[in-house]
Amino acid sequence: MVATREKESLAKVLAHEGGYSNNKLDPGGPMMKGVTERVYDGYRKGRGLSTRSVKGITTDELNAIYRAQYWDAVRGDALPPGVDYVLFDGAVNSGPGRSIMWLQQALRPAYTGRIDGGLGIGTLAALKADKNNDALIDRICNARMAFLRRLSTFATFGRGWSARVAEVRSIGQAWATGQVPQAANFVSGGQAKAFVEDATPAPSTAPADAAISGGGAGLGVSGTLQPGRHVGSVRPVAIANEASVLIPSDKLAS
Repeated sequence: MVATREKESLAKVLAHEGGYSNNKLDPGGPMMKGVTERVYDGYRKGRGLSTRSVKGITTDELNAIYRAQYWDAVRGDALPPGVDYVLFDGAVNSGPGRSIMWLQQALRPAYTGRIDGGLGIGTLAALKADKNNDALIDRICNARMAFLRRLSTFATFGRGWSARVAEVRSIGQAWATGQVPQAANFVSGGQAKAFVEDATPAPSTAPADAAISGGGAGLGVSGTLQPGRHVGSVRPVAIANEASVLIPSDKLAS
């Protein structure tokens, strides 16, 4: 049986997310323990249930959403120790597709495909070829911070995001090197959603990945979600479409 760090990773993510939040400056809107109202509504509608305040989310619902929408969306069980957690946390904060893009950018030049947010054969092959997960996590977190700094909301939430990513980096690298990771701590603002819509867009013409797993890796349970500007942190469209609003590659790498 393949070892999984899902439970331990989720505990760290939940520490970063805190409890209920409804900051009018946060593009995620109302959320409970990192699950936005839009994601929760989509989850319940997809199961034929009436919608209700995300404040009422149950532990079972929380676990199911985190597993399908984020952990499975970044193929957590197929990733190396530490990298799994780093991508998982990024997925919760900015969407699975965006988190996978940071991985793809960090895997250059071994990864020669398109930065499209699809964790397919090409991305996994490059990941397998990279033997230094400690350094890889550094590059992923650098790409994440470069992205966050380009958001219009960074002035408001940058301190919290920076503290969160610093801990994610430390925890991920500890797992990657077989050490005991530090505790994750809540920092106000660090739970705010960091969406690409708030960044300066730029087109990409990079070649496509060799294969996108399932034709839409990173979508999680988005098939059950409702259309809109953004459903929590995952768009209800093919992640590959995000290529038209990528941050320039030279801005993603530190």
